[in-house]
Amino acid sequence: MRITREVFFRGDVLHQERVTIPPKLYNHTRLLLRRGDTGTGNVFVPIRSMQFLGVITRDEVIFVDSQAYAVRDGEGGRMILLAWRFDPALHRDSLIDPVPIEVLHYATSQADTQRRLLGEFLMAIDLMLERQGAGLDGREMNVISLADRR
Repeated sequence: MRITREVFFRGDVLHQERVTIPPKLYNHTRLLLRRGDTGTGNVFVPIRSMQFLGVITRDEVIFVDSQAYAVRDGEGGRMILLAWRFDPALHRDSLIDPVPIEVLHYATSQADTQRRLLGEFLMAIDLMLERQGAGLDGREMNVISLADRR
C-alpha cells in the first residue's frame, strides 16, 4: 500500500464553542476510524457536496476546503477551517445520547458551514462505510501551527 503525506496548517482560534453532535455521527466517526485506519491513525473523508475534506483522528476531526491553501518554510498545505475536538475523558453512559464536542473556528463566518457539516459529513461517512470493501488509501497527516511562529 502506498502512503502519501498531507500537510495542514492550523491558525489562531477565532471562535470556540461547546455543542453536541448526534450520537450516530459520533458513533460512525469511531467506527470508520476503527475500520478504515491504514496504520496512519487517521481517515480522510471527502465531503464532495461541500468540496471539503474531513480528517478523523482519535482526538478530533479537522475540516479543510479545496481553496484555503498556505505555504510556510517552503511547505504548502491546506488551512484548517474548523475542528471538532472530542473530550479525551469522555465517558458515555448511552450510545444514543448526544455527544459534547468543542468546535474550533479558524476562519470567520463558519457558522453556516458548521451547521451543514452535521448532515453532509454523516452522509459522507455512511457512504465510505458502505463502500469499505473497496479499500482506503493510506495518508499520513502533518498539522503545522501557524500561531507558534510570528
